[in-house]
Amino acid sequence: MLQWSRRTLLKCGLASVAMVSGSATSLWAFQENAAVDAKEYQQVVTKAVSFLKAEGQAEDGSFSGKAGTGPTSLVVAGLLSVGQTANDPIVAKALKFLESNVREDGGIYAENSRHKNYETSIAVVCLSKANSDGRFDAILKKADKFLRNLQWDEGEGKSESDMEYGGAGYDSKGRPDLSNTAFFIEALKSAGAGEDDEAIQRALKFVSRCQNLENESNDAPVSAKVNDGGFFYTIGGGGESKAGGDTTAGLRSYGSMTYAGLKSMIYAGVNKDDKRVKAALEFLKKNYDLETNPGMGKSGLFYYYHTMSKALDALGESNFVDAKGASHEWKKELFAELKKSQQPNGSWVNTDSRWMEGDPNLVTGYVLLALGYCK
Repeated sequence: MLQWSRRTLLKCGLASVAMVSGSATSLWAFQENAAVDAKEYQQVVTKAVSFLKAEGQAEDGSFSGKAGTGPTSLVVAGLLSVGQTANDPIVAKALKFLESNVREDGGIYAENSRHKNYETSIAVVCLSKANSDGRFDAILKKADKFLRNLQWDEGEGKSESDMEYGGAGYDSKGRPDLSNTAFFIEALKSAGAGEDDEAIQRALKFVSRCQNLENESNDAPVSAKVNDGGFFYTIGGGGESKAGGDTTAGLRSYGSMTYAGLKSMIYAGVNKDDKRVKAALEFLKKNYDLETNPGMGKSGLFYYYHTMSKALDALGESNFVDAKGASHEWKKELFAELKKSQQPNGSWVNTDSRWMEGDPNLVTGYVLLALGYCK
């Protein structure tokens, strides 16, 4: 039906159908905002897969395995998002690598890892995508329990009044941060948790405190100092923004963390009418950009792309209207930017290597995840 002409839709009285695939996008709008060209899309994906097969994957099935299991999980989740299956040789080999890193405590992480929550969270997202036949049910159940035990809550001696409460960090040591908490929420959701899940609702408290917005859900002392609706890296450990600032003048908001915060709030059941969502969207509307990670320049650009695509997909809108009133078909625009920046060998890499974005395996994983939402 999605391939019918406008004339056919009019004859059948379907031009005003209100829902398509569960989103509030009209069928008419779906036709008007046609998806990315299928042939171009497949060409980009095929080049990326060829790179990963020929140059990216190690003999043990990993991608950049010296950095732990995280890059492998991101790459495989990306491959599964763009049409590869769990039985494709490149994916099957990588899944065996991840299985070899399943630990007795239920976590999925490299030996001696200091990033147990981060690695396990991404592995859960990855394995959930590969679990259509239930092959990873037992592993996912144990990993879910492992992650919940890492959350900063009463088990760590934290009460709701503590700024770190509900958050998740790289592991059980060190402060929690919004990036890891966003991956944590996504992992619980991938494993089957609903928006009312207690751990997700605890995490929402931490997420809300990382927003530059004075409101009844945010008692962080720094919240009113910038008050632009955007998000920063963490309120834990006294607070930090990778975009700069301090707790005296305020912690600066930036793009990737604001999309991470928005996505996390939506996953936790916060609706579009909530002032937190409205404020985050206002920040993003003022800072809609595909050439930089707003507030960070090129730093973390590809992490930004993948977080942006997840958040806008969760928002359920195919068009994003910026603060100047310009309407952006973000899937088309993002795809065009990603196609333009693809390297001749099929990979992607950031000229700013901060946060490992000089690693073509990691960055290609981010891009494949983003491409999965551009279809």
